[in-house]
Amino acid sequence: MIGELLVPNTQDALIARAVLRDIRHTPQKARRVVDLVRGMRADEALNVLKFAPQAVGIDVYTLLNSAIANAKQQNPAIRDASELWVVEALVDEGRTMKRFRPRAQGRGFRILKRSSHISVTVSDSKVTSKSLSRTSTKAQTRNPKRSEKSPLAAPVAAVPTPAAKGASN
Repeated sequence: MIGELLVPNTQDALIARAVLRDIRHTPQKARRVVDLVRGMRADEALNVLKFAPQAVGIDVYTLLNSAIANAKQQNPAIRDASELWVVEALVDEGRTMKRFRPRAQGRGFRILKRSSHISVTVSDSKVTSKSLSRTSTKAQTRNPKRSEKSPLAAPVAAVPTPAAKGASN
């Protein structure tokens, strides 16, 4: 489901989010930075983002600080960022501004100025969304007849091959 947090035991775990919308960085470039910190401890993620050479690193650093502040607001017992983990970090496409660049012979080339929506979720439990598995990999097949646990799966009878027939004679 869209917008569903993939953190188990949400009754026990503290979950705090921060969202940055319509940031003027392309989603492809933002994902490179966000992938660095997903699943890390929050204080380590702050250090990585502070020294990341990409321009979007500064914005993600500020966003992560905001998520940590939101967690401290929810639970004042949290002393610092070392008690929190980045359990979810997503980059979605935002609006795309379309501009035209004049070219030779009266033509115009389209320029797409992309933007992103970045959301960061921190929690006091280490479970990340990638480590969660809703179903086993064998049960994820699209065709129900190919799944081993499916009632539609028919048992395949062993068909003797010509080599097997000649060997038994």
